[in-house]
Amino acid sequence: MSDKSIKESVEHLIATVKSNPKLANSVFRASTYSDNPGFTVRSEIRGFTVHIDEPRDLGGSDTAPNPVELLLSALGGCQEIVYRAFAAVLGVDIQSIEVHAKGNIDLHGFLGLAEVPAGFSSISFTTRIVSSASPESISQLVKLVEKHCPVQDTLARPIPVSGKVELLHPGDPAGAVEIIASSV
Repeated sequence: MSDKSIKESVEHLIATVKSNPKLANSVFRASTYSDNPGFTVRSEIRGFTVHIDEPRDLGGSDTAPNPVELLLSALGGCQEIVYRAFAAVLGVDIQSIEVHAKGNIDLHGFLGLAEVPAGFSSISFTTRIVSSASPESISQLVKLVEKHCPVQDTLARPIPVSGKVELLHPGDPAGAVEIIASSV
């Protein structure tokens, strides 16, 4: 997709949301399925299939990225998309973008061996941009991306996460669900 097409798409979306603010409230969905004894998982997202696994040293088959690697990938991918969108609208030339993200995890939390968080204790990234634009233009772009990247925003602030666990017994009729737990 060319910068012109990206600019037109973003400007059209802006105009659409401005004229009908209710359209700004979007819902995204993903479903995951694990129907085998290993750690391999299949995720279905808008008709796309994404496979998830663990590396061998964490007990997996190493056939796909693990969930925390996909989270880092989501951060990098979201940053690159937001860079492209704002660069197109502002007319800033971007030839290429790379984001290299890393996260630190203390496996004691995941394994239940200590009272430490199970997730990342920190995430860092380096963004490399190839551009003929001025440092001032890129600096303006960086500020916009860091303020408007949905994944970075989600990771940087506390948000409510809730869920429930439903138990279905093999052979029970559809709808015979027992609620086991709920988290708020």
